[in-house]
Amino acid sequence: MTTKHSPATGEPVEKGVPGKPGPVSPAVDEPTQPSVPLPPKADQEGPETVSPTGQATGAERARMAQGGAHLTTAQGARLYDTDHSLKAGPRGPVLLQDHHLREKITHFDHERIPERVVHARGAAAHGVFLGYGTAGEVTRAAFLAKDVETPVFVRFSTVLGSRGSADTVRDTRGFATKFYTEEGTFDLVGNNIPVFFIQDAVKFPDVIHAGKPHPDREIPQAQSAHDTFWDFVSLHTEATHHTLWNMSDRGIPRSYRMMEGFGVHTFRLVDTAGESVLVKFHWKPKLGVHSLVWEEAQLISGTDPDFHRRDLFDAIESGAFPQWELGIQVFPDTPDQTFEGIDLLDPTKIVPEELAPVQPIGLMTLNANTENYFAETEQVAFHPGHLVPGIDVTDDPLLAGRLFSYLDTQISRLGGPNFGQIPINRPHACVNDMLRDGMHQTAVHTGVAPYHPNSLDGGCPFFAGADMSAFIETPVKVPAASRVREAPASFSDHFSQPRLFWLSMTPPEREHIIAAYTFELNKCYEQAIKERTLQVLANIDPQLCEQVAAGLGLPPAAATVPLVAADPSPALSQMGGTWPTDGRVIGIIADAESDLDGVRTARQAVLDAGMLPLVVAPVGGALDGDGDGDPISIQRTYATARSTEFDAVLLAGAPRSGADAYGARDAKSDTARPPQAVDPRMLLLLTEAYRHGKAIGGWNGAEEFLQSAGISADDPGIALAEDGTAVVGAVAAALAGHRAWDRFPSAV
Repeated sequence: MTTKHSPATGEPVEKGVPGKPGPVSPAVDEPTQPSVPLPPKADQEGPETVSPTGQATGAERARMAQGGAHLTTAQGARLYDTDHSLKAGPRGPVLLQDHHLREKITHFDHERIPERVVHARGAAAHGVFLGYGTAGEVTRAAFLAKDVETPVFVRFSTVLGSRGSADTVRDTRGFATKFYTEEGTFDLVGNNIPVFFIQDAVKFPDVIHAGKPHPDREIPQAQSAHDTFWDFVSLHTEATHHTLWNMSDRGIPRSYRMMEGFGVHTFRLVDTAGESVLVKFHWKPKLGVHSLVWEEAQLISGTDPDFHRRDLFDAIESGAFPQWELGIQVFPDTPDQTFEGIDLLDPTKIVPEELAPVQPIGLMTLNANTENYFAETEQVAFHPGHLVPGIDVTDDPLLAGRLFSYLDTQISRLGGPNFGQIPINRPHACVNDMLRDGMHQTAVHTGVAPYHPNSLDGGCPFFAGADMSAFIETPVKVPAASRVREAPASFSDHFSQPRLFWLSMTPPEREHIIAAYTFELNKCYEQAIKERTLQVLANIDPQLCEQVAAGLGLPPAAATVPLVAADPSPALSQMGGTWPTDGRVIGIIADAESDLDGVRTARQAVLDAGMLPLVVAPVGGALDGDGDGDPISIQRTYATARSTEFDAVLLAGAPRSGADAYGARDAKSDTARPPQAVDPRMLLLLTEAYRHGKAIGGWNGAEEFLQSAGISADDPGIALAEDGTAVVGAVAAALAGHRAWDRFPSAV
C-alpha cells in the first residue's frame, strides 16, 4: 500500500485507530491558561480561500475559522461571562438589555436551515480529480485534459430519510461531485443507481410524496416498506426498473467507498471542432461494489446509525483514501438519440456495458474530511446546470425539470440568490456576473454599470469567444411539433430492462431481491397493493413472482406482456470478482491469556495490508499479560463490540468469558455464567459474522471457539493457521471476494 500524506501538512499519515476527536489529547483538569484555537486534525481540510467572486486570496485556511484566545460577541467585543444572563440582582428578572443573551439565543434559534426535502442525510469529503486526457477526443472540457488536477467536494446521501435517520436504510444513495475547475464549477449530481423511478420531472413530487412517511403519522421514517410507496410504483410501472435495483443489494451498500455512481441522464460532450457525442457518466470504485446483507443493515441502524459516514471519515483519517475512476459510455449524437434500440433520453433505461464499454477518463481521490459539517456538507449547493465548456445537457425530460428545481431549492434553503458565495460553493474561476445585491450578499461590487452594453465601466464585462473558453450551447435542431403532454412511444417499455437486470443477477443476489420484496410487501397493509405488485413482478420473471408470492401467502400472477429474451449483463452483478481490501476493518478478539505476540504480529500484518485492526477484549485499557513486548491497546470491549462493524474477525485462541457476562448487566449474555465458558457475547458476534458471510480466522486453539459457535473449520471463508500473520493472509484473500457466498444454498 502506498504511503498516504495529509492534504493539510503534506506529512505522512500515521497509521492507527481513527476517531480521535481533536488534534491534541486533553488533560483531566479544565484548561485555565488562554490559548488560541487548535489547528484542524491532519485529515481535515476546509474550503479553498477564494473571494466571493472566485479569486484566490492567498489567505491561510485558518483565517476562515474563529481566531483569538478569548470569547467575543459576533462583532468581536470580548466577554467576561457567558454562564449567566444579565439580571436585576442575583434573583431578579432577566433584563431586555442583555445584548449578549439575545445575540446568543437568536443565533441558536436560527442555527438550522430547512433541510433538503430529499438527500437530507449526507456526508461529504474533499479530494482531487486527475484527468487522464483520454476524453480529449470527445470534449474540450479543460479539467479532463491529461494530468490536470482539479479540487473536488463530494457529498453522499440517502434520498428519503430526514437528517436524523440512519445510514443503512434500504434506499437510493446520492453521489454528487463538485469540480472546482478553472473554467467554472461543474456539478455531476448523480446516484448509486443508474436509472430513476420516473421519466419526466413533473412526476418527481409524486414519487417523493409516495416514498416519504405517511403524512398523517410521519412514519415510517427513511423506508419504502409501506403502502403509499408500493401503491405508487405498482401503478406507475415506469418505476419498475429503479424499484428492482433498490430491492437488490444496491439498496444497502457496504460503504460509500464501495459504491458506484452514475450521472443517470445522457449528456452531450463537445470537442474543440464543435463536434458532439452523447455520453453517460459512471463512477467506478477502486475497492469494487459491495453491499451489506439485510439483517446486518437492520442491526447497524440500531447499533451505529452513523455507520456509512463514520466509515468514510475513518478511512480518510487512517490514510485509506477512497478512489473512483470516472468513465463515460460514448454514443453517436444521432437525430433520434437512440443506441442499439435504447432511447438515450429515457432515464429509466441503461445501456449495458457489453454494448458500450465504460472508458476511463480520470481518477478521483478523497483525501480530506470536512472541518465543519454545517458550513460545508449542509450548505453545499449542487445544480445539474452548473456546466463548463465542452459539457452540455440533452432533452431528457427529467433532466430539464432538475435544471429548474435545483436552483429554486437552493434559493429557498440558503436564504436567497447568493448561495454561490458561501465558501464551500465559491467557484475557483473569476466571477464577473453583473448580478447584484440580494440577501446575504458578501461580495463588495464596484463600478456603476451592472448592465450590458455599457460605457461607464469601460464596457466591462466583455463577451468571450469560443477561443477563450466561453460556454456555448450546442446548436441542436428542434423538430417542428405541436405542444403536447406526451412521451415518446419508446418510453412505454417498462419491463424489458428490469428483466435484463434480474437475469444478470447471481443466485445469492436473486435470493436477496426476493427477500427484499417479500419483506417490504409484508409491511404493507392493503392486500390489493400486494396483488398488484405481484402482477408487476410477473412481467419481469415468473420465478421472481412465484417466490415473492409464496412469502406473502398469495397465488402468483400471470404475465400480461411477453417476456423478452435478454442476454445477461455481467457488469450488473456485484459478485464473482476480487478487489483490493484497503480500509477493511478487522476485529481481533483476545484476552490477557491469549498469544499476545501473535496478536501483535497479526495487528501489524493487518496494518501492512492497508486494513484497520481493532482489538476486542473483555475490558478496556491494554493487554500486557505476558510482560513481554509493548502493551496492546484495546479499541472495543465485549460489551461494546458488535459483528456489524467488522469485515472479518480473528480469534487469538479461545478467549474466556468477561466478568460482566451476565444478563442483568448485558442482555446479550446468558443468565448463567460458568467461570471458564466462552463469552456469550463473543459467540453472538461470531455467529452473526458467520451468518453474514464474513471471513473468520484464528490460531492457537481458536477451533474450540468455533466449535462452541457451531462453526466448522472446513466451512467456506474459515481460515485456521499456526500464527496470526498466516491467518491475516488467508483472511485477506477471502475478503477480496467480499463475502463467503458459498455458505448459503440458493433456491433460484
